[in-house]
Amino acid sequence: MRFSILASGSTGNSILVETDQTKILIDAGLSGKQVEAQLREVGVEPQSLDAILVTHEHADHIKGVGVLARRYKLPVHSHEKTWEQLDKLIGEVPLEQKCLFDEGEVKHFGDLTIESFGISHDAAFPMGFCFYEGEKKLTLATDLGYVSQRIKDKIQGSQAYIFESNHDVEMLRMGHYPWNIKRRILSDVGHLSNEDAALALSDILQGTGERVYLSHLSQDNNMTELARLTVKNILEENGFDTMEEVRLLDTSPIKPTPMDEI
Repeated sequence: MRFSILASGSTGNSILVETDQTKILIDAGLSGKQVEAQLREVGVEPQSLDAILVTHEHADHIKGVGVLARRYKLPVHSHEKTWEQLDKLIGEVPLEQKCLFDEGEVKHFGDLTIESFGISHDAAFPMGFCFYEGEKKLTLATDLGYVSQRIKDKIQGSQAYIFESNHDVEMLRMGHYPWNIKRRILSDVGHLSNEDAALALSDILQGTGERVYLSHLSQDNNMTELARLTVKNILEENGFDTMEEVRLLDTSPIKPTPMDEI
């Protein structure tokens, strides 16, 4: 199983997961043209995609979904309640390309198995995903206000995690956002702070060399180096060797990560 975080951040999110038989795009929060360019940068032609998965309906996750679905006749999989919002946001998609993905459902796409799980975010029905190929497991968990024990149990045992580390709490509190936006981000249906991400990871990780891609960083309320240092320090305080037992990796809002393999 191979994957690349094509874009990650408050301006747009998109991820490619592929096996020898299957290529899945998760979210398309950039324009269709930008997603196509990001795919080609990691050596994938857009017409080779098999499907699009949508985590939730916020603009930074769906901007290019309608264009790509129509252009390449791709099935789009998402929760029924998310589809009720998507219909108003992404333009017309043929009925035969609209596919439902329920919470906790397991779907098979060739040699790739995908399991969904519900998350806490202020959207109609947001979901994260676990991807399996044989014994290999990858987790996508972003846009969540907190990490419940149910989610920790569901995602544990992955070899790689695409995990939210959205903001530094002090940067957010001292920043220019209106208080109602700050309150929303800090709430249980908002976004995960660097510190909360690290504390959750301390419960989830097993120290077997897992890779953690710190994702969905706020452009205004975080910095790549700060997110990495905060998570690193808390993991080390909890007994993890961040040189050997866990690898922390960066993501970018404009540049795909190199294709990684599990």
